[in-house]
Amino acid sequence: MEDDVKKLMKTLKDMKVEKKANAYGGILEEIKKWLIFLPLVGELADPAMRPRHWDSIKEKVGVNFTIDDNLVLKDIYDLNLGAYQEDVEEITDQAKQEAKMEKTLAKLDVDWAVVEFEFDAHKDSGVQMIRLNEENFDMLEENQVNVTSMFSSRYLATFEDKIVYWQKALAAISEITVVVGEVQRTWSFLENLFIHSEEVKKELPKESIKFIDIDKEVRDILADGYKHKKCLSFCTQESVLPRLE
Repeated sequence: MEDDVKKLMKTLKDMKVEKKANAYGGILEEIKKWLIFLPLVGELADPAMRPRHWDSIKEKVGVNFTIDDNLVLKDIYDLNLGAYQEDVEEITDQAKQEAKMEKTLAKLDVDWAVVEFEFDAHKDSGVQMIRLNEENFDMLEENQVNVTSMFSSRYLATFEDKIVYWQKALAAISEITVVVGEVQRTWSFLENLFIHSEEVKKELPKESIKFIDIDKEVRDILADGYKHKKCLSFCTQESVLPRLE
């Protein structure tokens, strides 16, 4: 239809007629309306449009109508959308941007529902050491960049709570993954000294006694990680990071 209207415009302008004539001016204005209207219809037909966006359109034009199979092109044309061109374009742009955010957030839900830590048995201590594999760590960093970029969107409000949740959750996974690695490395070194070396126990009795509680705490945290297995459920517990620190 847009192509047809553009052809009509060309045909009209090529006609050798009095350009000041009322008929010419009237037809020219009508064609211009269609050249504005049809692209707006294309925007409104975007799958990203949700009921909340249509409600905004209704509010702008001051007309209540129903989006169903009975709605015909003439009904939309009669809304005189050309008079609200910028508003309509703003709303359809919002719909597209929000659809991207919605898709990204939905993918986060799916991806992180299944991501698990990998575990390595520590000697014969019965402790399972926790780590996040490289592929999942790369995904984590990419996801953090995507979530951060959403905060710069002027259409943040619709999904703000969900975005804030994922910002905190991914930050927790990132921080805990790093800290738990440091704790494990230090613990595995000290455990060998303070638990298995009688000589160290004699030379550093106070430290050895103190390390008994530290050893128990580390084992409890790592056992909890092994029990959860899923990164998201383990790392979003409020107690984990303070205990590790």
